[in-house]
Amino acid sequence: MDFALSDDQRALQQAAADFARVELAPHAAEWDATAHFPVDVIKRAGDAGFLAIYIDELHGGLGLSRLDASLIFEQLSQGCVSTTAYLTIHNMASWMIATWGSETLRDTWLPSLISGERLASYCLTEPGAGSDAANLRTRAVRDGEDYVLTGSKMFISGAGATDVLVVMARTGAPDSGAAGISTFLVPADSAGIEYGKNEEKMGWKSQPTRLVSFDEVRVSAGYRLGEEGEGFKLAMKGLDGGRLNIASCSLGAAQHALELARDYLHDRKQFGKTLASFQALQFKFADMATELVSARLMVRHAAWRLDQGDPQAPAHCAMAKRLATDIGFNVCNEALQLYGGYGYIKEYPLERLVRDTRVHQILEGTNEIMRLIASRRLFDDGVVETLQQ
Repeated sequence: MDFALSDDQRALQQAAADFARVELAPHAAEWDATAHFPVDVIKRAGDAGFLAIYIDELHGGLGLSRLDASLIFEQLSQGCVSTTAYLTIHNMASWMIATWGSETLRDTWLPSLISGERLASYCLTEPGAGSDAANLRTRAVRDGEDYVLTGSKMFISGAGATDVLVVMARTGAPDSGAAGISTFLVPADSAGIEYGKNEEKMGWKSQPTRLVSFDEVRVSAGYRLGEEGEGFKLAMKGLDGGRLNIASCSLGAAQHALELARDYLHDRKQFGKTLASFQALQFKFADMATELVSARLMVRHAAWRLDQGDPQAPAHCAMAKRLATDIGFNVCNEALQLYGGYGYIKEYPLERLVRDTRVHQILEGTNEIMRLIASRRLFDDGVVETLQQ
């Protein structure tokens, strides 16, 4: 059992850290303050290969593992959590197109998605079906060689500024549940699509979030991903990796917060001593570091299981997402507490890290749903025993 990263993985880490330092970190506070979506920087991320991390090389991607992707996203998020989180969504949507799209669909869309000339959004959540995604109501009715989409999607990252929508819609009967859902690539400028206002959010301000409405939007049957009725399965496969991606963003934010807290404890003096010399704060800092390391190990282990095609990988992804996003937020929040009043003002990055990581406990499936996914699998015969392996 070897926990050491390979030379190639360390090189990937360094490349992502360099990109974060040069392209993301100097602008993160301004993007947050102005709610700016940095499309130009995202395109440069495409030039670096960060928009097609686990799309296979045959289709123009880097062909890296989910563990490699976790390493990259952890480093990028230390530059800007919000922008990196959008990069994870784009990677997920583009990977779904590469994996289940037809050859024609891939040839038409993938080169520009990989380069960043076009950007993608993932459209699953609906106003009336958040955690209960299997009961979504957006309809896709077959009409000759087309499908006609009607309905709406809520909380869609990048919506209104992206070019491609990966949309889950019901092609079966209203009561068909997960088995009646299909997935489509929908050009974002299709007739009949309308976008709501850019939501004013607590965090994640460097990416727009909008409601997307579909009013009899025609989509060619050739733009369906996979077979009819497979959409929910495809969506969940996308989310297995997506949960690791967002967990990795939490790891990066927490690592950044931990480093900031360390420096502050060394520099700040109270009662004639540095804060780092107070045992109570030493214990607090040790707990923060211990929890972060435990979360990182669990995320990397879950990524390894996903790469191995382990049938229990979805449960491990859910558990890792729950743990890492909870710990990531807690470490950022504790770091802010160590800063005292300084942590609460915008001159310092900690308040932004707290705001940006809070949503990670909600999206890609709430952490309550992560517990549900894990518990359902764990009650199957023999599964608890496999946790030792």
